Amino acid sequence: MSGRADRPTRSAPVRLLLAYRWGGASLISLFLSVLSGIVIGLQYDPAEPFYATTSIELVIPYGSFWRALHYYSSQAFFLLLLAHLAVVLWQNDTRFTRGAWIRLSATLPAALLLLFTGYVLRGDATGEAAGAIAEHICLSIPLVGGLINDLFFDLADSGVRKVYLHHVIGLVVLGGMAAWPHLRRYTARWRSHLLLVLATVGVSAVFAAPVEPERFGLLFIAGPWFFLGLQELLRYLPPFVAGVVLPLAPVAILFWLPEGGAGRRGWLLALVLWLFAYAVFTLLCWLRI
Repeated sequence: MSGRADRPTRSAPVRLLLAYRWGGASLISLFLSVLSGIVIGLQYDPAEPFYATTSIELVIPYGSFWRALHYYSSQAFFLLLLAHLAVVLWQNDTRFTRGAWIRLSATLPAALLLLFTGYVLRGDATGEAAGAIAEHICLSIPLVGGLINDLFFDLADSGVRKVYLHHVIGLVVLGGMAAWPHLRRYTARWRSHLLLVLATVGVSAVFAAPVEPERFGLLFIAGPWFFLGLQELLRYLPPFVAGVVLPLAPVAILFWLPEGGAGRRGWLLALVLWLFAYAVFTLLCWLRI
């Protein structure tokens, strides 16, 4: 991706936003997520996901804090990664080969799946809803849907064991391989993000991570917040279109985004319109909860 020399003068707030090291902040949040994940993972039992999730706060010293730290740092990692991507797209001043750009952009779907599988592993109402919808979407894929579901979910026969393996090994390795050439060039220092670390620790100490027991009698149970738009789309469109084609559209746009010119502006506009439409469907689903 190549930059331009004729950029308009930016206001001070915009310059500050663009100058902040969003990628480094995202990486620091990932470190916090991994460290806290190791602590709670030692007590997690995939055979009893809901019981394991709730008992962690009783078995591990300061278990409520460690679980909250894992939850909030994971959320921060994903949101800061989105901010980092937005700044990279806005500046467009770093040159990548097409293969390197696709590989680096693949960290975004890997991070999203990593966050999603974390919700499924909770084993509560939200996690069960997310897992059931994901299986439904996988099985809607022609020819290979059953194979994909058996590989990644298979909740009916295997519980969350396969999801657990993908969460702690597969997706971490996939995301690390995608981002490794980029991470070798840039470093993230803790002292540069002390405010972020203190804020994450403070929030984790005050607010417990959410967990929802089974809610009998409800006709509608929502999945994770970033899944609500897709969940609403499933009300109007076939599962394959709503759950596979439309979610993959922004990924395809991102992978093959032109380096410059009118073509790039058009594809970026399409990406923004997709995000706006998804936000609308997310709001509609949220109002239904």
